[in-house]
Amino acid sequence: MHKLLLSLCFIFLSISANAEVIEKGEIPTAITDQIYKKHPNALDISAEKKSHFSQELLKVHFKEGEEKFVDYYRPDGHFFVSGLIIEADDLMFTDSKEKLKADFKDYHVKKAVLIVNPNGAGEEFDLVLETGGKAWNVLIDKKGNIEKTEAN
Repeated sequence: MHKLLLSLCFIFLSISANAEVIEKGEIPTAITDQIYKKHPNALDISAEKKSHFSQELLKVHFKEGEEKFVDYYRPDGHFFVSGLIIEADDLMFTDSKEKLKADFKDYHVKKAVLIVNPNGAGEEFDLVLETGGKAWNVLIDKKGNIEKTEAN
């Protein structure tokens, strides 16, 4: 029992240390202003730091009514691209699934977002998956390769 509690504390601390979640009050005003302009009834706004197409971005989640949205912004507040929340079964490329199985034997996709490069140079998939009681952020490139993994 003692080992279980110690393990749970360690997991909690490691998740807290790796999370780059930004609270609503810390999101740049330029970004929240743009969201409210397009979505006046936006709720539950949160953000996290992400890297896509070799650029550091803020991934902003919010709801309007029953719909969920994901938009990506540059840290200076300029809009980058909207992400499309997809079902795990509609997930990316067949090769990607096999590569995920190789790296994360028994996994479950908790969230999946399709990000289309605004320059038309392809697409990436931003996943949150769970395996062995641990959450991972996984980025899959336009060729279906696992580009980046990070414990969440």
